[in-house]
Amino acid sequence: MARKSVPYENDLMEWLQDSAHAAEYINAAIEDGDREVFLLALRDVAKARGGMTAVAEQAKVSRTSLYKTLSPRGNPEFRSVTALLHSLGLKLTVEPEDKAA
Repeated sequence: MARKSVPYENDLMEWLQDSAHAAEYINAAIEDGDREVFLLALRDVAKARGGMTAVAEQAKVSRTSLYKTLSPRGNPEFRSVTALLHSLGLKLTVEPEDKAA
C-alpha cells in the first residue's frame, strides 16, 4: 500500500505566522550555513506574513526586487536583509558560540 503524502505548506505557513517560530525557522536556516536555505527560509516567512507584495511594501522595496533578492540566485546586501527582517517583525542578533568542553 502506497503512503499518502500530506501537503505541509499550509501547516508551515500557519506555524510561521508566530514570530517566535519564524525566528526559530530562520535561525535554523542560518545554522545550516547554506545561502539558498537562508533565502528559502526568508521567502517562506514572507509568504506566511502577508505575502511578497505586502512584505515588499513594508520593506519599502518593489515586489520584483524582493523576488530577485530572495531567489536562489539572490545575493542580498546586509541592509536588504535587515530591512526585510524588520518588515517581518524580526531582527538579527549575534551571540557568542558556546565553547564549553
